[in-house]
Amino acid sequence: MTEHAVVIAGGGPTGLMLAGELALAGVDVAIVERRASQDLPGSRAGGLQSRTIEILDQRGIADRFLAEGQKAQVAGFGATRLDISDFPTRHNYGLALWQKHIERVLAGWVGELPVTFYRGREATGFTQDDTGVDIALSDGQSLRAQYLVGCDGGRSLVRKAAGIEFPGWDPTTSALLAEVEMTEEPELGIRRTPSGTHALGKVEYEIKDGEVVYGKGGTVGVMLTEAQVGTSEPTLRDLSEGLIAVYGTDYGIHSPTWITRFTDMTRQAATYRKGRVLLAGDAAHVHSPVGGQGLNTGVQDAVNLGWKLAQVVKRTSPESLLDTYHAERHPVAARVLRTTMAQTALMRVDDRIEALRDTVSELLSMDEPRKRFAAMMSGLDIHYDLGAGHPLLGRRMPDLDLVTANGPLRVFTVLHRARPVLLNLGEPGGFDITPWADRVQLIDAKYDGTWELPAIGAVTAPTAVLIRPDGYVAWVGDLTQLGLVDALTTWLGPPTA
Repeated sequence: MTEHAVVIAGGGPTGLMLAGELALAGVDVAIVERRASQDLPGSRAGGLQSRTIEILDQRGIADRFLAEGQKAQVAGFGATRLDISDFPTRHNYGLALWQKHIERVLAGWVGELPVTFYRGREATGFTQDDTGVDIALSDGQSLRAQYLVGCDGGRSLVRKAAGIEFPGWDPTTSALLAEVEMTEEPELGIRRTPSGTHALGKVEYEIKDGEVVYGKGGTVGVMLTEAQVGTSEPTLRDLSEGLIAVYGTDYGIHSPTWITRFTDMTRQAATYRKGRVLLAGDAAHVHSPVGGQGLNTGVQDAVNLGWKLAQVVKRTSPESLLDTYHAERHPVAARVLRTTMAQTALMRVDDRIEALRDTVSELLSMDEPRKRFAAMMSGLDIHYDLGAGHPLLGRRMPDLDLVTANGPLRVFTVLHRARPVLLNLGEPGGFDITPWADRVQLIDAKYDGTWELPAIGAVTAPTAVLIRPDGYVAWVGDLTQLGLVDALTTWLGPPTA
């Protein structure tokens, strides 16, 4: 039996990000992935929201994704686009990039780290005891780990085998997605019918003089909202019948690259942890893809969990630290579920819904509602409840341009190795954190600009902040250091004697 500190079931975006976080912390981590390679058929998720790009920037890898995607204002609510170009972040945009490319770039980064892959096989079951988890693989091999994390999607075997309930709402609508070839030239664009919204678009195109130009032939992307909810494995015949119902022809479809079906089924795991088994990504929450929240929420789950699990594995923090993973991330996903259900309702084709959609669009064109909803949809407004205090507490740390004795320094640059930071912006040498010196970076710096948070605006400049490895502020204070010892102990473990 092969042993690892942590085994991750599933090597999609969430599993890859979690493996990278654990490897940065020096934890022996392995991924079990049923695909023989990282190749991913189908489109699935189509982009990264602003906060996710920031997280990748915190690890020094955002440029890898930006080099391959297209910057765009992708935040939106229902059919209303929300501009975040005036938000106080270096990444005041989203990134249009298919999941297959996101996974490939993430896998390239993880491949540079000490992560073990078990490809072409999957977890088929497990048993856990007081000290670890025994995991059975489909090839007959067994693994032993201190912790098992299910990143194995909405049908998660890990979640089911752990006996974790998955309450929520059954689907009310479904849609077919496909890439196919057509013998006839299709009518490209979006069409609305009583059954819903449909779209046809060319996969390959050129941009000439700022205009998108499609050539004749080539692969066509199809999205069809179905008149009746479908849940079975879709076929080319299903797609043909759907096209004929909407367009009066199937355009001679043939040679599908892939066909898939998605619904608005909405469910969330009752708990993200049961003993030594944890859940992240779609294994913990599924919902309609409207709004582009799924992949982004999963990656952010991983970054919240990774450093906490690493500290527990290394015994610098008690196991109770893992309780904060559920406490912080479950409410975030619960809100995502509610907003996707609301957006799904707004997408229906009905005279009364059209009137509601127009009203919502009018409201979101106003500055304050636009900022509030855009911050929510881009992930920039996430606020973990760490108690009362400064507005920064529990929120993302802005990527400030600091001035230090060694020259200019970006906050996100300090987070590249996923280590916490105590940032002193007051008198140099005012802090003594010797009992935690091996766990936290102490940086004396100056910053003279405005402190501004998305949707909140300007806030009072703090004297000092403790920044967790995930980039969220765990303590705000001054040279009196009131509450600092408690914060260091809570998030980084008890002091070294």
